[in-house]
Amino acid sequence: MIFNEDKSNINYVYIIECSDGTLYTGYTNDLDKRINTHNKGRGAKYTRCRLPVKLRYYEEYGSKGEALKREYKIKQMTRQQKLKLIEK
Repeated sequence: MIFNEDKSNINYVYIIECSDGTLYTGYTNDLDKRINTHNKGRGAKYTRCRLPVKLRYYEEYGSKGEALKREYKIKQMTRQQKLKLIEK
């Protein structure tokens, strides 16, 4: 995970909480824009009927490949494991 002032090459893995309490994990290279897209109903099909969504957690990576690998690992976690990750 990296934390860099120059956000142009940052890739994000994020967890959002939907209005029904479910969690959704995704990847993006523009976190603010992606959350706004979700909340406008143009994000993932899963979130469209569960609006609004709220950003609960994110991690930053220097490459798309790293971020996608981490996204996959998070998606394999149980809900309880994701909640523990969010709490940290």
